[in-house]
Amino acid sequence: MANWLTDMTGAPKTIIGMVHLPGLPGTPIYDAKGGMQHVRDWVKRDLEALQAGGIHAVMFCNENDRPYRLDADVASVAAMVDVVASMRSEVSVPFGVNVLWDPKSTLAVAKATGALFCREIFTGAFAGDFGLWVRSAGDAFRYRREIDAENVKLIFNINAEFAAPIAPRPLGDVAKSVVFSSMPDALCVSGPITSQAADASGLAEVTGAIKGSGVPVLVNTGFKVANAVELLQFADGAIVGSSLKVDGVTWHPVDQARVRALMDVVATVR
Repeated sequence: MANWLTDMTGAPKTIIGMVHLPGLPGTPIYDAKGGMQHVRDWVKRDLEALQAGGIHAVMFCNENDRPYRLDADVASVAAMVDVVASMRSEVSVPFGVNVLWDPKSTLAVAKATGALFCREIFTGAFAGDFGLWVRSAGDAFRYRREIDAENVKLIFNINAEFAAPIAPRPLGDVAKSVVFSSMPDALCVSGPITSQAADASGLAEVTGAIKGSGVPVLVNTGFKVANAVELLQFADGAIVGSSLKVDGVTWHPVDQARVRALMDVVATVR
Protein backbone atom coordinates (compact mmCIF):
# COMPACT_ATOMS: atom_id res chain seq x y z
CA MET A 1 0.00 0.00 0.00
CA ALA A 2 1.33 3.44 -0.92
CA ASN A 3 2.15 5.80 1.95
CA TRP A 4 4.14 8.96 2.55
CA LEU A 5 7.35 6.95 2.97
CA THR A 6 7.06 5.40 -0.47
CA ASP A 7 6.05 8.78 -1.89
CA MET A 8 9.16 10.32 -0.30
CA THR A 9 11.68 7.69 -1.38
CA GLY A 10 10.06 5.85 -4.29
CA ALA A 11 10.76 2.57 -2.47
CA PRO A 12 8.00 0.04 -1.69
CA LYS A 13 9.82 -0.85 1.54
CA THR A 14 11.63 2.24 2.84
CA ILE A 15 14.93 1.69 4.65
CA ILE A 16 16.22 4.59 6.75
CA GLY A 17 19.90 4.35 7.67
CA MET A 18 21.16 5.88 10.89
CA VAL A 19 23.96 8.45 10.88
CA HIS A 20 25.16 8.20 14.49
CA LEU A 21 27.06 11.27 15.62
CA PRO A 22 30.05 10.86 17.97
CA GLY A 23 29.69 12.34 21.45
CA LEU A 24 28.84 16.05 21.27
CA PRO A 25 30.19 18.95 23.37
CA GLY A 26 29.16 18.74 27.00
CA THR A 27 28.82 14.94 27.02
CA PRO A 28 31.24 12.65 28.88
CA ILE A 29 32.66 10.97 25.76
CA TYR A 30 33.08 14.07 23.63
CA ASP A 31 36.48 14.05 21.91
CA ALA A 32 37.73 17.48 22.95
CA LYS A 33 41.01 17.03 21.07
CA GLY A 34 39.28 16.21 17.78
CA GLY A 35 36.59 18.80 18.42
CA MET A 36 33.66 19.47 16.15
CA GLN A 37 35.76 18.78 13.06
CA HIS A 38 36.11 15.17 14.20
CA VAL A 39 32.31 14.97 14.53
CA ARG A 40 31.78 16.41 11.04
CA ASP A 41 34.40 14.12 9.47
CA TRP A 42 32.85 11.03 11.11
CA VAL A 43 29.36 11.98 9.96
CA LYS A 44 30.49 12.74 6.40
CA ARG A 45 32.21 9.36 6.09
CA ASP A 46 29.19 7.44 7.39
CA LEU A 47 26.78 9.44 5.23
CA GLU A 48 28.86 8.69 2.13
CA ALA A 49 28.93 4.95 2.94
CA LEU A 50 25.17 4.78 3.46
CA GLN A 51 24.37 6.64 0.25
CA ALA A 52 26.90 4.70 -1.82
CA GLY A 53 25.36 1.49 -0.47
CA GLY A 54 21.96 2.43 -1.83
CA ILE A 55 20.09 3.48 1.34
CA HIS A 56 16.68 5.08 0.73
CA ALA A 57 16.86 7.78 3.44
CA VAL A 58 19.01 8.72 6.44
CA MET A 59 18.40 9.96 9.96
CA PHE A 60 20.95 11.92 11.99
CA CYS A 61 21.02 11.05 15.70
CA ASN A 62 23.17 11.91 18.73
CA GLU A 63 23.49 8.21 19.59
CA ASN A 64 26.81 8.68 21.39
CA ASP A 65 25.61 11.30 23.87
CA ARG A 66 25.84 8.75 26.65
CA PRO A 67 24.83 8.42 29.44
CA TYR A 68 21.50 9.42 27.94
CA ARG A 69 19.24 12.16 29.25
CA LEU A 70 15.54 12.76 28.72
CA ASP A 71 16.11 16.48 28.07
CA ALA A 72 18.81 17.33 25.56
CA ASP A 73 21.50 19.81 26.55
CA VAL A 74 21.54 23.12 24.68
CA ALA A 75 25.08 22.35 23.49
CA SER A 76 23.90 19.09 21.92
CA VAL A 77 21.07 20.84 20.10
CA ALA A 78 23.42 23.52 18.76
CA ALA A 79 25.99 20.94 17.69
CA MET A 80 23.35 18.81 15.94
CA VAL A 81 22.18 21.80 13.93
CA ASP A 82 25.76 22.69 13.02
CA VAL A 83 26.62 19.17 11.85
CA VAL A 84 23.42 18.48 9.91
CA ALA A 85 23.51 21.91 8.26
CA SER A 86 27.14 21.35 7.26
CA MET A 87 26.12 18.10 5.53
CA ARG A 88 23.22 19.51 3.55
CA SER A 89 25.18 19.70 0.28
CA GLU A 90 26.33 16.09 0.79
CA VAL A 91 22.88 14.59 1.38
CA SER A 92 21.33 13.10 -1.76
CA VAL A 93 18.44 11.23 -0.10
CA PRO A 94 15.59 12.40 2.17
CA PHE A 95 16.74 12.92 5.76
CA GLY A 96 15.35 13.12 9.26
CA VAL A 97 16.67 13.77 12.76
CA ASN A 98 16.38 12.35 16.28
CA VAL A 99 17.73 14.15 19.37
CA LEU A 100 17.69 11.59 22.19
CA TRP A 101 15.28 11.53 24.03
CA ASP A 102 13.74 14.94 23.70
CA PRO A 103 10.73 15.59 21.42
CA LYS A 104 10.95 19.38 21.49
CA SER A 105 14.67 19.45 20.74
CA THR A 106 14.13 16.94 17.95
CA LEU A 107 11.47 19.14 16.38
CA ALA A 108 13.61 22.25 16.79
CA VAL A 109 16.56 20.64 15.02
CA ALA A 110 14.26 19.32 12.27
CA LYS A 111 12.89 22.80 11.68
CA ALA A 112 16.32 24.45 11.67
CA THR A 113 17.87 21.95 9.26
CA GLY A 114 14.98 21.27 6.87
CA ALA A 115 14.52 17.64 7.90
CA LEU A 116 11.47 15.92 6.42
CA PHE A 117 10.80 13.61 9.35
CA CYS A 118 11.84 12.84 12.90
CA ARG A 119 11.61 9.95 15.37
CA GLU A 120 10.99 10.08 19.10
CA ILE A 121 9.03 8.76 22.05
CA PHE A 122 6.17 11.19 21.57
CA THR A 123 3.65 9.51 23.83
CA GLY A 124 3.47 7.07 26.73
CA ALA A 125 4.74 6.55 30.27
CA PHE A 126 7.75 4.33 30.89
CA ALA A 127 10.17 3.38 33.64
CA GLY A 128 13.69 2.26 32.89
CA ASP A 129 17.36 3.11 32.75
CA PHE A 130 16.70 6.87 32.66
CA GLY A 131 14.10 6.93 35.45
CA LEU A 132 10.48 7.88 34.81
CA TRP A 133 9.77 8.80 31.22
CA VAL A 134 6.44 10.50 30.47
CA ARG A 135 5.55 12.05 27.12
CA SER A 136 2.39 13.64 25.71
CA ALA A 137 1.79 13.80 21.96
CA GLY A 138 -0.34 16.89 22.54
CA ASP A 139 2.72 18.80 23.73
CA ALA A 140 4.75 17.75 20.68
CA PHE A 141 2.03 18.69 18.20
CA ARG A 142 1.47 22.09 19.79
CA TYR A 143 5.18 22.81 19.78
CA ARG A 144 5.41 21.71 16.14
CA ARG A 145 2.76 24.27 15.25
CA GLU A 146 4.39 26.93 17.43
CA ILE A 147 7.68 26.70 15.52
CA ASP A 148 5.99 26.27 12.11
CA ALA A 149 7.34 22.75 11.57
CA GLU A 150 4.09 21.12 10.49
CA ASN A 151 5.73 19.75 7.35
CA VAL A 152 7.92 17.50 9.53
CA LYS A 153 6.52 13.96 9.75
CA LEU A 154 6.45 12.43 13.24
CA ILE A 155 7.53 8.80 13.62
CA PHE A 156 6.31 7.47 16.97
CA ASN A 157 8.32 4.78 18.75
CA ILE A 158 5.52 3.04 20.68
CA ASN A 159 7.63 0.71 22.83
CA ALA A 160 10.63 2.47 24.30
CA GLU A 161 14.08 0.94 24.26
CA PHE A 162 15.79 0.64 27.65
CA ALA A 163 12.43 0.87 29.43
CA ALA A 164 9.06 -0.76 30.02
CA PRO A 165 5.59 0.81 30.08
CA ILE A 166 4.28 1.73 33.52
CA ALA A 167 0.81 0.46 32.59
CA PRO A 168 1.46 -2.44 30.17
CA ARG A 169 -1.07 -3.20 27.44
CA PRO A 170 -0.92 -5.52 24.44
CA LEU A 171 1.17 -3.85 21.74
CA GLY A 172 -1.68 -3.97 19.26
CA ASP A 173 -3.94 -2.12 21.69
CA VAL A 174 -1.25 0.53 22.17
CA ALA A 175 -0.85 0.96 18.42
CA LYS A 176 -4.59 1.29 17.84
CA SER A 177 -4.89 3.79 20.70
CA VAL A 178 -1.95 5.91 19.54
CA VAL A 179 -3.26 6.06 15.97
CA PHE A 180 -6.70 7.10 17.24
CA SER A 181 -5.63 9.65 19.84
CA SER A 182 -2.21 10.95 18.80
CA MET A 183 -2.23 11.20 14.98
CA PRO A 184 1.23 9.72 14.25
CA ASP A 185 2.63 9.82 10.74
CA ALA A 186 4.25 6.41 11.28
CA LEU A 187 4.78 3.89 14.07
CA CYS A 188 7.99 2.04 14.79
CA VAL A 189 8.33 -1.13 16.83
CA SER A 190 11.48 -1.81 18.84
CA GLY A 191 13.24 -4.63 20.59
CA PRO A 192 14.26 -4.13 24.23
CA ILE A 193 17.51 -2.35 23.39
CA THR A 194 19.48 -0.96 20.44
CA SER A 195 20.52 -3.71 17.94
CA GLN A 196 18.11 -6.33 19.38
CA ALA A 197 15.44 -7.23 16.87
CA ALA A 198 11.80 -6.31 17.12
CA ASP A 199 9.70 -9.46 17.43
CA ALA A 200 7.92 -10.57 14.25
CA SER A 201 4.78 -11.46 16.19
CA GLY A 202 4.73 -7.98 17.74
CA LEU A 203 5.09 -6.37 14.32
CA ALA A 204 2.26 -8.53 12.98
CA GLU A 205 0.08 -7.57 15.95
CA VAL A 206 0.68 -3.84 15.36
CA THR A 207 0.13 -4.06 11.61
CA GLY A 208 -3.09 -6.01 12.11
CA ALA A 209 -4.37 -3.63 14.77
CA ILE A 210 -4.04 -0.52 12.58
CA LYS A 211 -4.86 -2.08 9.22
CA GLY A 212 -6.61 0.40 6.96
CA SER A 213 -5.42 3.45 8.92
CA GLY A 214 -2.85 4.47 6.31
CA VAL A 215 -0.19 4.76 9.04
CA PRO A 216 2.99 2.89 8.02
CA VAL A 217 4.83 0.60 10.45
CA LEU A 218 8.63 0.45 10.68
CA VAL A 219 11.02 -2.01 12.29
CA ASN A 220 13.05 0.15 14.68
CA THR A 221 15.83 -2.09 16.03
CA GLY A 222 17.79 -5.20 15.11
CA PHE A 223 17.03 -5.12 11.38
CA LYS A 224 19.65 -7.03 9.35
CA VAL A 225 20.24 -9.28 6.36
CA ALA A 226 19.29 -12.43 8.28
CA ASN A 227 15.78 -11.24 9.28
CA ALA A 228 14.94 -8.63 6.64
CA VAL A 229 12.67 -10.83 4.53
CA GLU A 230 10.77 -12.13 7.57
CA LEU A 231 10.25 -8.75 9.24
CA LEU A 232 9.30 -6.89 6.07
CA GLN A 233 6.32 -9.21 5.72
CA PHE A 234 4.78 -7.21 8.56
CA ALA A 235 6.32 -3.75 8.10
CA ASP A 236 6.46 -0.98 5.52
CA GLY A 237 10.18 -0.49 6.07
CA ALA A 238 12.85 -0.24 8.73
CA ILE A 239 15.20 2.07 10.57
CA VAL A 240 18.64 0.47 10.75
CA GLY A 241 21.93 1.37 12.39
CA SER A 242 24.04 -1.25 14.14
CA SER A 243 23.91 -4.02 11.53
CA LEU A 244 25.36 -1.64 8.93
CA LYS A 245 28.45 -0.90 11.03
CA VAL A 246 31.85 -2.60 10.81
CA ASP A 247 31.45 -5.98 12.59
CA GLY A 248 27.86 -5.02 13.39
CA VAL A 249 28.96 -2.91 16.39
CA THR A 250 26.85 0.20 17.05
CA TRP A 251 29.81 2.48 17.78
CA HIS A 252 31.86 1.50 14.69
CA PRO A 253 31.85 3.28 11.32
CA VAL A 254 29.33 2.35 8.63
CA ASP A 255 30.46 -0.49 6.36
CA GLN A 256 29.37 0.22 2.78
CA ALA A 257 29.48 -3.48 1.88
CA ARG A 258 27.01 -4.25 4.68
CA VAL A 259 24.71 -1.51 3.44
CA ARG A 260 24.76 -2.90 -0.09
CA ALA A 261 24.19 -6.47 1.11
CA LEU A 262 21.12 -5.41 3.10
CA MET A 263 19.69 -3.27 0.33
CA ASP A 264 20.11 -6.12 -2.15
CA VAL A 265 17.96 -8.32 0.11
CA VAL A 266 15.38 -5.56 0.61
CA ALA A 267 15.11 -5.17 -3.18
CA THR A 268 13.75 -8.72 -3.41
CA VAL A 269 10.87 -7.98 -1.03
CA ARG A 270 7.63 -6.65 -2.43
